[in-house]
Amino acid sequence: MTEHNHNEHDVLWPRLRGEVVSMAASEPMLAGYLHDTVLKHRTLEAAIAYFLAGKLASPYLTALAFKDIITEALESSGFIREAVRRDLEAIVERDPAARSLAHPFLHYKGFHALQSYRIANWLWNNGRAPLALYMQNRISEAFDVDIHPAARIGKGILIDHGTSVVIGETAVVGDNVSLLHEVTLGGTGKESGNRHPKVGDGVLIGAGAKILGNVRIGSGSKVAAGSVVLDEVPPHSTVAGVPARVVGRPRAASPALQMDQTFEPDYYI
Repeated sequence: MTEHNHNEHDVLWPRLRGEVVSMAASEPMLAGYLHDTVLKHRTLEAAIAYFLAGKLASPYLTALAFKDIITEALESSGFIREAVRRDLEAIVERDPAARSLAHPFLHYKGFHALQSYRIANWLWNNGRAPLALYMQNRISEAFDVDIHPAARIGKGILIDHGTSVVIGETAVVGDNVSLLHEVTLGGTGKESGNRHPKVGDGVLIGAGAKILGNVRIGSGSKVAAGSVVLDEVPPHSTVAGVPARVVGRPRAASPALQMDQTFEPDYYI
């Protein structure tokens, strides 16, 4: 599959590039940085490979080596190419602070960590576990986000702020999910096997929420900030507290898209 073939109908890349051209014109001090990270590249894939490689480079694995790894994964996986675009669009649609595609592409470490995880996950699924685990460590060090490369994460994901997000090995996250900072999808102790949460589509998980164990969070649910979830959450429910309990139902079918973390008093049950 050639670079041209899978980018000829890309509408997001020209939009992103145009925003960066305007940004460089308005702030000449950033012109060199913007040229190197975006404007000199022909495709979104080339730009993100270059950008993430620079962030992940270490004395033991150079930026050039990381760039080759990321490029190989992007060329091989249509899922990753689509997910990068869906994730970037999700940020602009849901985060009022993201006034352009360029801002999260360049500056949001939650987005950077998620795309880096996608490469590590590709390595893991292709039998390259040692490199995938090394990459997990570099992602954690570079972005303060710790996602096991075996975790399964869908498309249209927003990791807002990113700091201290932890997602365990057997966790599953559906499509169009929003997570805020300090969210943990973890285990309950030393159990082995299938031990991490399964999060359905459209779920909103508030800041600092901890979901522990092999529990299902039903699609269209909302987990309030600071909650500790130890039991299954029914679809289209709002849960809050320590331990969390059902306190109502979200108004929206997909709370992740609205990013409304308040409770709905007339929807209490």
